[in-house]
Amino acid sequence: MAAPSASDLLVDWQLDPASLLLVGLTGGLYAIGVRRLAARGRRWSPARTAACAGALVAAVVATQSGIARHEDARFWVHMVQHVLLGMVVPGLLVLSAPLTLALQTGAPGTRALLRRALRSRPARVLAHPLTAWLLFGGGLVALYLTPLLDLSVRNDAVHLLVHAHFVLSGALFLTLLVGLDPLPGRPGHAVRLLVLLVAVPFHSIVGLALLSADRPVAPDAYPLLSDQRVAAGLFWGTGELFTLVVAAVIARSWWVHEQRAAAREDRALARVGPAAPVSPGR
Repeated sequence: MAAPSASDLLVDWQLDPASLLLVGLTGGLYAIGVRRLAARGRRWSPARTAACAGALVAAVVATQSGIARHEDARFWVHMVQHVLLGMVVPGLLVLSAPLTLALQTGAPGTRALLRRALRSRPARVLAHPLTAWLLFGGGLVALYLTPLLDLSVRNDAVHLLVHAHFVLSGALFLTLLVGLDPLPGRPGHAVRLLVLLVAVPFHSIVGLALLSADRPVAPDAYPLLSDQRVAAGLFWGTGELFTLVVAAVIARSWWVHEQRAAAREDRALARVGPAAPVSPGR
């Protein structure tokens, strides 16, 4: 199959009804929540709305554009789609705080259900750093260092499950690290940075394995070794950039948290008033 050109990726769009329906439903529910808040005279952060819009646009590009049409033609095109679905979409979606919006605007039954779900044991297991780390990093190893990649190209159901895993594992991992929504037992900022740094080897090991391999890892789907090396470079480079961006967000959140804690302590001291002078002993 001939390599797709840049114009093919830009203009050769296709319709994926299931993905488009999911994107439309997500955007519609989010817009309803924002409108409900506005009707109550409360303002929802425009930055969070912009993050949601960005996530939906990235999802449409990943599933409807020439990237989706030609991702089985070249490994590097598949890798571009992976970056969109596994990093960009989850990152922006997490920063849009959809659960917080649902908790503020949902019906009483919906809010009660969400609170019970967040306090449940399965939620605590999923929100554990080890679980999120294994799902995010382990999925990368399973896809790119086993026959799963070849199978996903041949089998539409497996292909869909791989895409769902990209989005959900990325969203879970990033909710733990930089999410704005309530999460049971979210670790402190130092632990979040440690979890992020421990995940770095997944990108490095997989990227190095793809780059240094002397034969294609998915010979049926992507038989060109040169194509695999381009994909490996994309994977490795975007993984490093992803790590830096997330680390910067965690560091900023940590700084803001410390500033607020210091401000609260200053206000508490101001309410107490200056300490009385101690009389010198006789």
